[in-house]
Amino acid sequence: MTGGGKVYRHVDREALKDVGAAIARQMEHVPVWLFYGEMGAGKTTLIKEVCRALGVEDAMSSPSFSIVNEYAAGIGVEKVFHFDFYRIRNEAEAFDIGAEEYFYSGYPCLVEWPEKIPGLIPPKAASVTLSIDNETQRTIAISIHDREEENGL
Repeated sequence: MTGGGKVYRHVDREALKDVGAAIARQMEHVPVWLFYGEMGAGKTTLIKEVCRALGVEDAMSSPSFSIVNEYAAGIGVEKVFHFDFYRIRNEAEAFDIGAEEYFYSGYPCLVEWPEKIPGLIPPKAASVTLSIDNETQRTIAISIHDREEENGL
């Protein structure tokens, strides 16, 4: 971990806006964000808050079947890409849709189920792990990694 980390505890629906805004403020420096958590942990809900903080006004939904949704943004970025790799069978499917081109485009990329595509993740990315505390609260841990920097490249 090179950029430090932050843990938000007992985050309820209302506080999710603040976490989303905090992530959005870091998008300029780290455009690829990987969202980890079990089904129902709130990955899509948090991603919607990040998108709102970036000025997205479009209706947003998880791209479970389309794999990627593109949203027009407005605050400092032109567009945002939201991925959901839950339904892919293998990494080659993500490669075939051009995931790497999206990741290196410089535009914000918000990725659900990144564990399905480990070989396509750029060296510099942020991880967001959501854990269920109870029915209404989550713990959200954020860390930024730069594998090139860690390897002395």
